[in-house]
Amino acid sequence: MFSVSFVSCGDEVSAPKPYVFFRIALPDTAYSYMDLQGYPYTFRLSKNAYIEERQTTGDDQYWINIQYPTLNATIHCTYKKVEDNLYALSRDAQEFLYSHSTVASDIPMQEYANDEQRVYGLFCDLYGNTATPMQFYMTDSTEHFFRASVYCNTIPNQDSLAPVYEYLRKDARVIMESMKWR
Repeated sequence: MFSVSFVSCGDEVSAPKPYVFFRIALPDTAYSYMDLQGYPYTFRLSKNAYIEERQTTGDDQYWINIQYPTLNATIHCTYKKVEDNLYALSRDAQEFLYSHSTVASDIPMQEYANDEQRVYGLFCDLYGNTATPMQFYMTDSTEHFFRASVYCNTIPNQDSLAPVYEYLRKDARVIMESMKWR
């Protein structure tokens, strides 16, 4: 009995292995201005994304989705014409942002202003396992209001999706900084 217990006990300790995530290969990118005829705005778009026009009419006719098929992500973009309703549009964007505050651990905001192109806005990161990791909106204060929310089409996990979030954050900034009103 002594020899059996001596042989069975070794230095190896079996411990549970931690969960791992797949490595996400992020594509290189280049940007060019999108060409949607008749839309009241334009911006630079990554070559790894494409525009999906949403079939809407009336006030919602210029809404689009920016699809990232290799990242399984979407940027939902809405556009509204400003008609003495800038305060209401801004308030709606803020309410939509803060609807995620119960899950977000932090929501840092950064103002944006491009006086030359008359583009002013707010870029918001949402830290934590939120449905949307970032949102932003832009306006010229008199005619145009553009809002966008980034979504990954998977269960939110900030740790495993961090590389994708950084990639999309860069693209969202390019959209914001290259926005031109028509």
